[in-house]
Amino acid sequence: MFILKLKKSDIKNALDLVWSVFLEYEAPDYSSQGIEEFKKFIACDSMMEQFEREEISFWGCKGNNELAGVIATRGSNHICLLFVKKEFHRRGIAKRLFQEVVNNQNPLNTITVNSSPYAVEVYHRLGFVDTDIEQNMNGMRFTPMVYKLK
Repeated sequence: MFILKLKKSDIKNALDLVWSVFLEYEAPDYSSQGIEEFKKFIACDSMMEQFEREEISFWGCKGNNELAGVIATRGSNHICLLFVKKEFHRRGIAKRLFQEVVNNQNPLNTITVNSSPYAVEVYHRLGFVDTDIEQNMNGMRFTPMVYKLK
């Protein structure tokens, strides 16, 4: 397994992975409005435009020519997507993807994320702390969190 910065040609495959993992693990915690809101958020055309404008960056974890996990950042310090395929859970892939983001940071003091209910414990294990209670915006449930770089 290795981590690489994804290219434009990889984005559709990455978003397909995100959507399938979301449906299995996240969607049960969301209303139909929240599911539709997330679907709009990861719309391929919109993500491609943001990628081309360099507003969003993607990294992937690949093994045997298969994409196992994806992380995306908006700007240089906000994680907007972190998803790992079911068959690769508990293998340290999320941690390795996160470390790649940390290693590629400009000298910033923090990394933020709005964690879904399912991922809160994952982010806690990575060293994030809650900055507020769970929020609900347009059906999307999330807990704002921050990671302070050392």
